[in-house]
Amino acid sequence: MAPRKVIITCAITGSVHTPSMSPYLPLTPDQIATDAIAAAEAGASILHLHARDPKDGRPTADPEVFMQFLPRIKQATDAVINITTGGSSLMTLDQRLAAPLRAEPEMCSLNMGSMNFALFPMLDKPRAWQHEWEPKLLEATRDTIFKNTFADMEGVLEKLGKGCGTRFEFECYDVGHLYSLAHFCDRGLVSGPLFIQFVLGILGGIGADPDNLVHMKRIADKLFGDSYQFSVLAAGRNQMPLISIAAAMGGNVRVGLEDSLYDGRQLAKSNADQVRRIRGILDGLSLDVATPAEAREMLALKGGDRVAF
Repeated sequence: MAPRKVIITCAITGSVHTPSMSPYLPLTPDQIATDAIAAAEAGASILHLHARDPKDGRPTADPEVFMQFLPRIKQATDAVINITTGGSSLMTLDQRLAAPLRAEPEMCSLNMGSMNFALFPMLDKPRAWQHEWEPKLLEATRDTIFKNTFADMEGVLEKLGKGCGTRFEFECYDVGHLYSLAHFCDRGLVSGPLFIQFVLGILGGIGADPDNLVHMKRIADKLFGDSYQFSVLAAGRNQMPLISIAAAMGGNVRVGLEDSLYDGRQLAKSNADQVRRIRGILDGLSLDVATPAEAREMLALKGGDRVAF
């Protein structure tokens, strides 16, 4: 039996953190491309990508901004490109889908339900804000819902999945999201091998602790048997401890400045810093890292030659 390989996903910028929180957060298309390429060179086989407005760093869904960095990343690396369909809770579904439908990537993230996605606790730490939009965006999450109804998810599976041959990183923020995914499997709208991301530590979702990780894995085993791969994403200071547990449990891992701005006790100076950190942990666990080609085979992806960028 071939040794198990661990897929490292790196989430380069996201829409959670703001420019005032770290000078190292990639914001412009050039910074996003440079950081993504370095993360791939450090060992990330999947790159999870959001876009930022180059003028002030706020999250954007503009396909034109995505197209300023997607071709460059593809040209420079063989990594699987995974584009968000989440964007931010302040975007409409049509806005969130605009870039993926244009790019037709191998993978997209898909949040498995509507939820409170609360970022406002980050306002509790005093800081000098560079842009007026930053505290406003965080405060807005106190009274907004990230919306992904069953109709929304059906549309994404139809347009992107069936229409573009894109496969999904199913982001499950709580146990109920696993049952929603099982519902789509029962209806034949989703087929294996599934790639399920257990998301721990977002206020509004399941908490970031080992018991919850074990519980998510136990329910996923019950629902999906051996037809799925799981990965773990943990927010903030919980990132490295919980993804290390995930790797020891037979899972895959996600790092990146979308999820945590730190490398150990210091601000991470790049996404590649976090990739190298988890590679060292995986090496200590005698676990091998999957190449992009191995990740494509594990997840039955269509291949980088069949995207539209």
